[in-house]
Amino acid sequence: MIIIKKFDFDAAHYLPSYNGKCEQLHGHTYKLLVRVEGTPDEEGMVIDFIKLKEIVKEKVLVHLDHSCLNDIIPVPSAENICVWIWSQLKPALQTARYRLYEIEVWETATSGCVYRGE
Repeated sequence: MIIIKKFDFDAAHYLPSYNGKCEQLHGHTYKLLVRVEGTPDEEGMVIDFIKLKEIVKEKVLVHLDHSCLNDIIPVPSAENICVWIWSQLKPALQTARYRLYEIEVWETATSGCVYRGE
């Protein structure tokens, strides 16, 4: 079974080696979807949505929301943002009963990235 929780955060970034308008500082309202795979417990939950929200807030959102992503991730492409978020969440979402399955980061309504820890 897979549990999904969606988050939004606002951040600025620029792509330093990019040849185009994204090399200039600009911002997005990012969408983050976190998927956790596991077996329901005696209460019927893989992971409590409140607990998942607290983990994502503490490990990711407190760092990325209203920040310049380049201060955290040297080349903050959607792909590199996914890898960074995965590295922050994986240790906190790894138990005998559940594990981090997948994350999605959307820069815009039509452009995003999916990562499964490859």
